Amino acid sequence: MFSLFRKTEPKKPKLVEAIVTAFQKQGDFLVYFNEQAITPYWICYQKNLIDAKKIHEYVLPNINKPTLESIKEIKESVPIEDIILTKDIEEIKTKLLSGYLMVQLHRKDEICALIRAPLDNNRSVSPPEVEFSVVGPKEAFVESLDTNLNLVRKRLPIIDLKVKEVTIGELSKTRISVLYVDGIADKTNVRTVLQRLKDIEFDQLVDSSYVAQIIADNQMSPFPQLLDTERPDRVAAVLSEGKTVVFVDGSPHALIGPTTLVEFFSSFEDYFLNWYVATFLRLLRFFAVIFSILVTPIYVAVLTFHYELVPRELMGNLITSRRVVPLPPILEAIFLELTIELLREAGARLPTKVGQTIGIVGGIVIGTAAVEAGLTSNVLLIIVALSALASFTTPVYNMSNTIRVIRFPFLLFAQLWGLLGVVYAFCLLLTHLLRLTSLGRPFLEPIYPLRIQDLKDAQVRLPFSSLAKRPQFLRSTNPTRFNKKNAQLKKDIDE
Repeated sequence: MFSLFRKTEPKKPKLVEAIVTAFQKQGDFLVYFNEQAITPYWICYQKNLIDAKKIHEYVLPNINKPTLESIKEIKESVPIEDIILTKDIEEIKTKLLSGYLMVQLHRKDEICALIRAPLDNNRSVSPPEVEFSVVGPKEAFVESLDTNLNLVRKRLPIIDLKVKEVTIGELSKTRISVLYVDGIADKTNVRTVLQRLKDIEFDQLVDSSYVAQIIADNQMSPFPQLLDTERPDRVAAVLSEGKTVVFVDGSPHALIGPTTLVEFFSSFEDYFLNWYVATFLRLLRFFAVIFSILVTPIYVAVLTFHYELVPRELMGNLITSRRVVPLPPILEAIFLELTIELLREAGARLPTKVGQTIGIVGGIVIGTAAVEAGLTSNVLLIIVALSALASFTTPVYNMSNTIRVIRFPFLLFAQLWGLLGVVYAFCLLLTHLLRLTSLGRPFLEPIYPLRIQDLKDAQVRLPFSSLAKRPQFLRSTNPTRFNKKNAQLKKDIDE
């Protein structure tokens, strides 16, 4: 074994002395001097960041050779690709905290070797949990940036797939990679993303959601302006369209931009289904979102201001259901909406099996008890339950949270001005969406500005034969996916 700071140890080289001084208060920082080696050497590293197996198998046997005379020969001797020769103290400190070990041979050497041997404690690739699909690939991103890049490159094995890496965070030193396909992606989009990332001044970035909020065009908007995904197949697809993707080390989600509002209601599973079925499901989701936002405010507005709009056959049932309810419609609706939100939040924070039980049993018990206690009507209970169910159809979790929030302002406007208030709230929402952008691109495209070509894969999904062009709003340098005319001229083998 080595001796740790033995009395017979010679004076340390300047670089080792500087590093020992900088890390002297680190209880997990180790410095060894091997005086019995053919060429005595110093080795320094953070023991909880280094894989000891790699040290004993690849590093130590190869630096203890008679032929090793200078520090520069370590690159040829040690079978590890990432070896850096440097004398920059700041770079040495950074690398030692990133899974590198430092080796120095002679006191007179002004440089040292930094050998990468990190301890990998990452989970293996698993099926998607948030964007689960019945058909299609069953792989999801993990917290390792290198693993995530590998999953993407397997699907796009082309030299034009470019990766730009930056390090952000004064404390966290987080690695962030920006991916795009050269020759397809608009250079303006890439420059915008890189510039906004480099302009970030924040001490730590734990997850990609930090980045999504910081580089958003409008940080005060409740709407997400970058699409996050955990599916490698979706990332490969959007890269081929000309979009830009951001990966954050330590996050299992990738950020896609620029994006549009309609993409948040499109599941990637739609492309694995027949286009008739996919179109039906997309239209169903849009209807569910509108229903989830408007149905409860319309109920409050009608019962508060517009009794004449209720059909005579339904009026009797409404009067009967509300006969023993002492609360006005607005308080009744807010009570039920908050109850649903509490059950949803409790189910999400508890362990999976317990959360499912709370959601089912709690909803049944509380709903039944509220009706029997006369705190709410059974009609509104059904409406709120359907509204909550409709909000679950949104494929992207961040957008479903936004829908949950904006229902409450609609309720307030409905109480103040009835159906006119609902219309006014809808106009405010539409105005906000019209002004919203994603990396400088219109958020409501292809609805506004109207682009007929992009409507082929928006609210509906036409067959792949109709998607010969890439989305116009991306301004791709190569807008054509395939030559539609030549594709139609080709015959099947049996024709």
